[in-house]
This record gives sequence, structure tokens and C-alpha cells, in this order.
Amino acid sequence: MASTGASPPLKSIFSNGLKSITSHALNTDLDAQKSQIRDVHSHIPIDTRVAVKQQHLDDDEILALAGYKHELKRHFGPFNMVGVAFSIMSVLPSIASVLGQCYSINGALWGWLIASCCIFCIGLCMSELASAIPTAGGLYYWTYHYSPDWLRVPLSFVVGNTNSIALTGALCSIDYGFAKEILSIVYIAKDGDFEITDPITYGVYVACIVSHVITACIASYGVAKLQSLSVVCNVALVIFFVIVLLVGTKHKNNAEWVFANTQNLTDWPTGWAWVYNGFMPAIWTIGAFDSCVHMSEEAHNATKNVPIGILGSISATGSLGFIILIVCSFCINPDLNSVISTGSGQPMAQLIYDALGKRWTIAFMVLIAICQWLMGASTITATSRQIWAFSRDNGLPFSSIVKVVNSKLKVPIRAIIFGGILAVLLGLLCLIGPTAANALFTLYICGNYFAWQTPIILRLYRTWDKNPETRFKPGTFYLGDIMSPIVNMFTVLFTNFTIIMAMFPTSRTVDKETMNYTIVITGGTWLLSAAYYFLYAHKTYHGPRNTLNSADPADSIDGEKADHIDQVLESSEDEKFRSA
Repeated sequence: MASTGASPPLKSIFSNGLKSITSHALNTDLDAQKSQIRDVHSHIPIDTRVAVKQQHLDDDEILALAGYKHELKRHFGPFNMVGVAFSIMSVLPSIASVLGQCYSINGALWGWLIASCCIFCIGLCMSELASAIPTAGGLYYWTYHYSPDWLRVPLSFVVGNTNSIALTGALCSIDYGFAKEILSIVYIAKDGDFEITDPITYGVYVACIVSHVITACIASYGVAKLQSLSVVCNVALVIFFVIVLLVGTKHKNNAEWVFANTQNLTDWPTGWAWVYNGFMPAIWTIGAFDSCVHMSEEAHNATKNVPIGILGSISATGSLGFIILIVCSFCINPDLNSVISTGSGQPMAQLIYDALGKRWTIAFMVLIAICQWLMGASTITATSRQIWAFSRDNGLPFSSIVKVVNSKLKVPIRAIIFGGILAVLLGLLCLIGPTAANALFTLYICGNYFAWQTPIILRLYRTWDKNPETRFKPGTFYLGDIMSPIVNMFTVLFTNFTIIMAMFPTSRTVDKETMNYTIVITGGTWLLSAAYYFLYAHKTYHGPRNTLNSADPADSIDGEKADHIDQVLESSEDEKFRSA
């Protein structure tokens, strides 16, 4: 393709010329960049509420206040923002993936309801942070911004790495669930004359990852429409599922069995089994709302629409999930053990088979698998934005390659490919067996809950800061001076409880089959991230970079907008001087 006069020279695409793989991996070219590093004690505070309501800055100018040049195309409205998280959660396919745990104790639907309300509190806290500083890096940026000086760089590095790997773990668990669903369809279609092995499962899993990478690269320009399609498909599937299952099931359980009966199939005490198996399915399902944060640089009116996306997706998924579990409880075979231990490996498939027969089972599992595939396509999109944002700040190996945005499509194609490769490598756990593969589910939970709670704790620290210059400044979404600290403190307690609970084994008798390897994988992620930072990355990662003053002309903000921002900042300084 011939280059135009406005196009940068070819060597700029590869960060000032071709370098060795080692140079890219270790980011050794960073000394040449000399970009300004933002300081949490800057004399120019980020006050998004004032910027929006009084100074009338647009999205790109607000992003520039955070130090970033806008690089991605904004095409997400409020419905699209709800859609990106809701489509990743994909309530019916997600419940299908964790139904076995739901019915390890009957009555877990009440645990779903309680956990959904607790997760909504996390969404409230995250919405406050996203409204205050809407940026794709979100979690690690907020960690850096609100941390004490001595802690901000290493802690933001660990949070950024953890969030990147946890989101990749989410993609792994979704596509692993897709592989299990596809194979269950084959098993049922062949009347059980098919052996589901770990290598076959991994093969289907890798094929799914590859298809998602290709789709995300090709369809990135229309990614907002993909989210809308996924929302419509998922809602239609839920309605269809509820109607057909209620009408088609001849022998239903009574209301007392559904709402009041407790049948514990685990060896844990009933109380703990009820909490663990009631909370964890909701926690795993309603867990992708931070994707709205990672898409914030592609959203219109981000300070408003990101909170709408977070809270709307949590509410919709929690409500629909509760309805689905009630319907399943009325229609499930009361012999729960036969459903959980089905040879197809999919309790949802067995539930439908018992209620409606073979043909309906195959039809529903195909529809669920399609929505699960769309779920993975949305997930790799959000994951790639976090990977791109962290690479933009030189937080990952090969950052100089991964952070490059396709100049024509305005999408981070290299970050998409990087996320796919990482998912294929993490998915090798599938070859060990279901127990190790299940660690992908809880890696996603523990990693994300750690990354979510860290800026919430630090935001509380800044809320009570005696220095008004560094005190937390809310955005357009704010619960108020009384309710906000209360909700934030409750959220910190719940997230810590969840991290501990997610590391419990499924049985009190622990062996290689029942061991929960999450503590090994997640703990290893934290330890290796910290070790990598102190051994090498501290030389290259210094916190979020200011891309407004980058030496690369392609990384500079539009001159007219820069002048507007300068005028606003100067007027803010004059007002502060006069008030003093």
C-alpha cells in the first residue's frame, strides 16, 4: 500500500526502527521516550465534575486531563456500554457453565440473590471511580493516582498485571465452557457413544480462541454493533428458554421444594455449602462489568455512560439469572446427583434432556453455545483494551509492539492477538484435567476482585486525606458524602471475603482431584508480578505515561484541543489563586 504524505515513516511503526525480540520484550527503548510521568500530587488536580458541568470539556479533553491522547474511535453509547458487559456475562450460557455448582446444594438461588446485591455495591464503587477518571487503564491508573508516593508504582504494576491476566482467565473460562457445551451436544447426538477427553476439549478450546481473535480483528470497527447483537440474542434466548421449559416440563417440583428445601450434596456443613455454592455462581457470572471501564475511551460521554453500563449490566444479569434459576428449580429432576454427574459433562444439557427430550436439548445447547461464543468475542475485545492500555504505559513485555494501534481502523489489533496467544498458553491447564481447568474460573475471580478492591481502598484513603489537593474528587456519578464511604467500606469487606472463599476446595477431603489450584495460580501471579517489577520492570515502568508530550508526532493531541485544555487549566489555577 502506498503511503501518503501524512503517514509516519515505516520505521516509526516499530518504535524507531527494528529491534531484537529481546529489546521489545524488555522495553529497553524507553530511555529514548523521556515522556512525562504524572504525579498524584500534581498542582493540577483531576476534577471531572467541574470539567464537565462548568468548563464543558468533551471526552477527549477530559482524557487529556488524565494525560492521555485519544487514539481509539468513540462509537459506544449507553446501550452499547450496557451491552459490552451484559454480553460478556451472557447470563444463560454462564449459568449453564456453573449449574453443577448451583445444585450442589438445593436452595442456592437465594445465595445468587444476596451475592447479586453485594456485587451491585462493587459496581457502585467502580462507577464512582470511572466517573471521576474515565480511562481504559482504569484500575491500575486509579491505583497509581490514589496511592501514597512510596507505593503507587509497584502496586499499580501488580494491579495492572493481575487485571490483564485475570481478564485473560475470563476468556479462558468462557471458551472452556464453550468447548464443553459443543462436546456435550456431540455426546447427546450420539446417544453417549462419544468419549470426551481432555485433549479433544483443549483442541475445541484453541479453535474457539483462534476464531475470536480473527473475528475481533476483522469486526473491530463494528464492535459496538456486535455488542448490540449479543444483547438481543441473549435476551431472546432467556425468554425462549423460560417459556419452553415451563410449558414443556410435565412434572414440576412444588414451590416448597424450590424455595424452602435444602439438599446438600457436598461434604461441607450445610451453612457453608449454601454460602459457597450460592455465592460463587453469581460471582463468576456477574463479573465482567469492569469491561465498561476498559472501553471508556471508545464511549461517548464516558463520565455518564460508563456508570450506566456497569450498573445496568449488573442489574440485568442479576435479575435474569434469579429468574432462570427459579425456572430451572421448578423443572429440574429432583434427583440432583443424576443431573450433576451426567456423562455429557453438562448439567444444563441433562436438565433440558430430562424435561424436554433429546431434540430440544440439542437445539437449546446449540443456541446456548452460540451465545457463549458471542460472549467470548466480547470478552477478548475488553481484554485487549486492558492489555493495550497497560502496554501503552510500558507495563507488559513486548509493550513496544503490543501498544501499536491500527491507524486505519483505530483499534489495537496487536493487543487482540497478544491476548489470544496468552489465552492459548493458559488453557494448557485443560490438559491436566477438569480440576486444574476450574482454576481458570477462580483465577478470573480472585485476580479481578484484588484489582477491583485495591483502588477502592485507596480511594477511601484519599477521601479522608487532610490535604485538599490530593483528596478524592468525585465525578458526575457520586453517592454522596455519607453513603459513598459506607458502600465502599462494605464493598472492601465483601471483596476480601470473596477472594478467601474462592480459594476453598470443593471438598473437605483434599487430594489432587479436589485441590483448588487457584491459590497456586493466583498467588503465583501476584508473586511473579512483584518479582518481575523489582528485578527488572522498575527500570521501564514508572506509572501511567503522559502521551500528550510524546516525542512521536502521532502521539500528540490535536492543537486546538490542547489550547482549550491549557486555557481551562490556567483559569482553574487563577480561580484557586484568587480563592486562596
